[in-house]
Amino acid sequence: MQTKPRPFRRRTYALLASAAGLATAAALASALPADAHPGKGHGHQPGRYQDVQLLSFNDLHGNLEPPSGSSGRVTELQSDGTTKTVDAGGVEYLATHLREARKGHPYSITAAGGDMVGASPLISGLFHDEPTIEALNKLDLDVTTVGNHEFDEGARELARLQNGGCHPTDGCYTDQEFEGADFPYLAANVLDEKTNKPILKPYWVWKKKDVRIGFIGVTLEGTPNIVSADGVKGLVFKDEVETINKYARELQRQGVQSIVALVHEGGFPSSSSYNYDCDSPGAGAGISGPIVDIAKNVTPAVDALVTGHTHTAYVCTIDDPAGHPRMVTSAASFGRLYTDTTLTYDRRTGDIARTAVQSANRVVTRDVAKAPDLTQLISKWNTLAAPIGNRAIGYISADVNNTGTESPMGDLIADAQFAYGRELDPETDLALMNPGGVRAGLTYAAKGAEGDGVVTYAEGFTVQPFANTVNLQDFTGAQLIQVLKEQVSGSNAAAPKILQPSKNLTYTLDLTKSGADRVVTDSIRLNGAAVDPAATYRVATNSFLAGGGDGFTTLGLGTNDLVGTDDLAALAQYLTANSSAASPLAPPAANRITIVQ
Repeated sequence: MQTKPRPFRRRTYALLASAAGLATAAALASALPADAHPGKGHGHQPGRYQDVQLLSFNDLHGNLEPPSGSSGRVTELQSDGTTKTVDAGGVEYLATHLREARKGHPYSITAAGGDMVGASPLISGLFHDEPTIEALNKLDLDVTTVGNHEFDEGARELARLQNGGCHPTDGCYTDQEFEGADFPYLAANVLDEKTNKPILKPYWVWKKKDVRIGFIGVTLEGTPNIVSADGVKGLVFKDEVETINKYARELQRQGVQSIVALVHEGGFPSSSSYNYDCDSPGAGAGISGPIVDIAKNVTPAVDALVTGHTHTAYVCTIDDPAGHPRMVTSAASFGRLYTDTTLTYDRRTGDIARTAVQSANRVVTRDVAKAPDLTQLISKWNTLAAPIGNRAIGYISADVNNTGTESPMGDLIADAQFAYGRELDPETDLALMNPGGVRAGLTYAAKGAEGDGVVTYAEGFTVQPFANTVNLQDFTGAQLIQVLKEQVSGSNAAAPKILQPSKNLTYTLDLTKSGADRVVTDSIRLNGAAVDPAATYRVATNSFLAGGGDGFTTLGLGTNDLVGTDDLAALAQYLTANSSAASPLAPPAANRITIVQ
C-alpha cells in the first residue's frame, strides 16, 4: 500500500570542538589527488572538499540489551596473526560509541542496512518492536532501508512503525501514543502490486548547507522466499540492481551526484574476523556471495554500498562497471559493530571523490559508559515485560548452542515440535526445523535473578520470536526424501539450509559431492528403518516451512493440514515437561546428521 510518511523531525547536531582522526583499515586503492584534501587548495579555493562522516550498522533485530553467548561477541584479528574474542553490543553502548564518533564531525550521517526489527528478543518483540524504533530515534539514525524482517508482520505494520499510532490489536502499551520513526524507511524495490509504486519512499536526500547526498534503499529480491506469505501479501519485490540504477538516474536528474545505496543483501567474507583485510590479495578477493554481483553491476553513479542480511562483517572494495573501486561494507549484526566511513565530497562536482573514501569497522565495546537515556528506555520496557518474561519454563545443565550445521538448539526445538505433534496427532512421525528460525541458543549462566540453568520465557522468546504455529502435514516418503535434498539443491545449492531433525531421523550429508547428491539417500533412516517412498508420513514443521519457505517448495505441497499452537508454546511445554531444577535437560548431542567433508 502507498503510505504517506509524516514529516521527519530532523535533529541539529552540536558542533563539538574536539577532532578525532580516522584510522582506517581499508581505503580505495588509488591515492587521493594532491588537491583533494579539505582546506588545501593548491590553486583551488579553500573548502572545495568536505569530509562527510557516514556511520552505519545493520541487522540490529531489536537487540536492545547486550546479546548473550556468541551473538554478543566479535572475533578480532591481532597483529601477530592470532585472534581474540571481544564482548560487544547493546544499544546503551552503541549510543555512546556513535555519539563519541560524531565529535569533531559536523557533517555526519548515520544510516542502516535493514532488519532493524523482527526476530527480536522479548523486550522489543513483545511490543511489536516499538521499543527498537524508540531506541533508533535516540541513536539519531538518519535513514535505513527495509530488510526482509521488516515484513514479518506485513506492510501495514511496517507503515505503522514509520508513521506511528497504537497497534491495531494490542493497542497502546503506555499512556503515550507511539510516535513512529523519526527517520525514513526506504523501500525502493518493494511495490504495491495494484499501484506498482513503492510502498515507502524509494530514496532520501541528506542536506547540510551546500552538501547533498542521496540514499537509495532496497531489500533482497528474494524476500518473499524467506518471509511468511502473509507478510508479503500484495507486494512485488524487484531486482536490486535495476532498482538502484533507476533511482540513481532520478537523483542525478535532480542534481544529486553523491549517492549511497543501502542494500539489505550481503556477502560471505573469507574470515570471521571483523577487521581482516578484505582486499588482500586483490580488490574484493576476500568476499563471495550475492553482494559481489550486485556491486559489480550497480551504476558507477553510486559511490558506496552499505549492506547487510548475512550478519557478517567486511569492508571491501569491489570494482564498479567502469572498473573503478567502490566501497562495500557490512557491520555484522545485533549492534556489535558500526562502520565508520569518510566520504570526501567535492563541492565543484557535487560528487564523492571516490579515491578518498576510507572505511573501517569499529567494535561496540562494553568498556564505555552506558548512555543514560537508553538505559532508561530499556528499564521502562523491561518493567512492562517482566511479568511475562521472568517466568521459568525449564532447566538446562549446560549451554544449548545454536551454532554448527546441526545445532543442539535446533535439535531441541525439533524434538519439542515432534512431542507436541504427537499430542496433537499420535500419527506424527517426525519434525523438521529451519535453521534460520533458531535465532539464539540458551545459556546456562543466569541473565538476571532467575539463577543458573533456569530458562525463562524471555530467553525462549529470544530463541523463537516469530510466533509461527506448529503445523502437521502428510507427505509421501518420496516427498520427504525430496525435502531433504532441497536443503542442498535448487535455491539452496550455493548456501545450504540444513533442516534440524527430530531425534528419530538420521542420515549422512556428504559435502564432498555437489547438489542434491550431498544427501545420501540410502542413509536416511526413520526410527532406524529406511524411508518407504510410497508410504505416507506425518511431519511437524512451523508455519513458515509449511508454506514452502526457505526454498523448500515440497513442504508447501503437504496434505491433511492441521494447525496447532505457536512454536514458542511448544518449546516451553517441552522444557517444562522434560526438565526440573533437580533434573535439568542436557543439550542434545547434535549427532543426527553424519557429515562427510
